[in-house]
Amino acid sequence: MTKRVAILATDGFEESELKSPLEAMKNEGFTVDIISEKTGTIKGWADGNWSGEYDVTDTVDNVSAKDYNALMLPGGVINPDKLRRNDDALIFIRDFFKQSKPVAAICHAPQLLIEADVVNGRTMTSFNSIKTDLKNAGALWVDKEVVVDEALVTSRNPGDLEAFNAKLIEEIKEGKHELQHA
Repeated sequence: MTKRVAILATDGFEESELKSPLEAMKNEGFTVDIISEKTGTIKGWADGNWSGEYDVTDTVDNVSAKDYNALMLPGGVINPDKLRRNDDALIFIRDFFKQSKPVAAICHAPQLLIEADVVNGRTMTSFNSIKTDLKNAGALWVDKEVVVDEALVTSRNPGDLEAFNAKLIEEIKEGKHELQHA
């Protein structure tokens, strides 16, 4: 059975943090859908400017975690800040944890996990500027290129993408983790 993965993003995602995992997962033969708040396209962010546009597969109010094997969350500053104010996005994220499915978040994307209330007691990493936010939400923050805690994969920045993609793919192939929890 082909693995189906959702990438949840909106305008302002860090382009490399969507493009690189997307390509890596497609190279593994996974079906990858870009899920967003709106139909059409979403625009990335690279080197301090707006960058490429990516086609949206479906909207977050129209999909369910039960239709996917895993969830990937790209960072960027704008992207998670917009999505964490969207109740449908938070429910979608929480449902992956409830269903014990792999979730991967890079850079600023763990802000979404904080808002979804799924980081307490988890060992994680992130972009340095949100480490205090994660600690305050109950996570154990460590400074490593990639951290895996029972199907939760986190990385710090685009420089970690090679390691992030490798662990993301490994966790998707392993599938559900009974100890994955919110």
